[in-house]
Amino acid sequence: MNKPTILITGGSGFLGSHIVKEFFSRDCPVKPKEIRVLDMKEYPGEEDVVYIQGDTRDYETVKKACEGVDAVIHSAAVIDWGTHPKQYVCDVNVGGTENMIRACKELGIGYMVFTSSLDALFTGKPLRDIDDNQPYPEKFHNMYSRSKVEGEKLVKAANDARLKTSMLRPSDIYGPADPYHMNALIGMAKTGFYVRLGNGRSKSQHVFVGNMAHAHVMALSEMLKGNEKHLGQAYLITDAPAHNFFKFFDQIVLKAGYKIRPKNLWIPWGVAYSIGAVSEFIALLARPFKRYNPGLSRFAVNYTCTDFTFNSKRAEEDFGFKPKYSEEEAIEITAAYYRKS
Repeated sequence: MNKPTILITGGSGFLGSHIVKEFFSRDCPVKPKEIRVLDMKEYPGEEDVVYIQGDTRDYETVKKACEGVDAVIHSAAVIDWGTHPKQYVCDVNVGGTENMIRACKELGIGYMVFTSSLDALFTGKPLRDIDDNQPYPEKFHNMYSRSKVEGEKLVKAANDARLKTSMLRPSDIYGPADPYHMNALIGMAKTGFYVRLGNGRSKSQHVFVGNMAHAHVMALSEMLKGNEKHLGQAYLITDAPAHNFFKFFDQIVLKAGYKIRPKNLWIPWGVAYSIGAVSEFIALLARPFKRYNPGLSRFAVNYTCTDFTFNSKRAEEDFGFKPKYSEEEAIEITAAYYRKS
């Protein structure tokens, strides 16, 4: 399809805004006629997009945004580990996905790429060298994980001759303006009391936001070319070997010009888990007055101290995904951003 009109939901967010930028890059294999962004907050970039302010929970807003669209990248979601009410997380991540599928079907939109998450497979127990066929967990640690599974099931069921779908599961995303990791870690570095969880031996996967954006573009590009290998399938996406969570981000903190003191302070898993339980209890007591997510929770402890490793070979085989940025380039780009800011 030449010069499609593409709608990117959540296009003002961390990943979404990078997906938009990727479509405007010179080497992008898809040359859009128009890029639309549907989000509740304004688009922060300088790219020439059609911005639509709205909530994916509102079907009429979704349908209006989809009029005249050829393809959708549905990245809008609330990423949550306890801050928001469970029903809100479900309404946005599951209900919003239902609305997008309904609009695509009613308006004859032929293509959808859905942003899922590695959290759809998280069990709290070690997962080593798994592949995309890893079964869903029997129990979910939080509503966010459950909502991503439910979203995947909807998108997979929607795949047919009229609407071709594919799902991408990002590993732990990092990069410039990272809202999840860097501010907290740099904050610790500034205080002079930098702590890590576990024993430093657990490993997990990461992905640079630019490479994750590139994966979305490649998945859609291959759809438009008629490649059917990845239709109705979910893919784990990473761009480098596994690392210990803290050791990986330590190098970015140091390259950004901050000092880590103490240099080697680790809180054992059992101690950290107990502190997380106490933090959650305090947050629960405070909930009638203020809802907040404790910085140290049992989920955070398990997430950073448990092996969770995989690769993206199947994504490369089925729709040609290869990292656009090397690990060294990605780390330097991220560190440079935090040196400036």
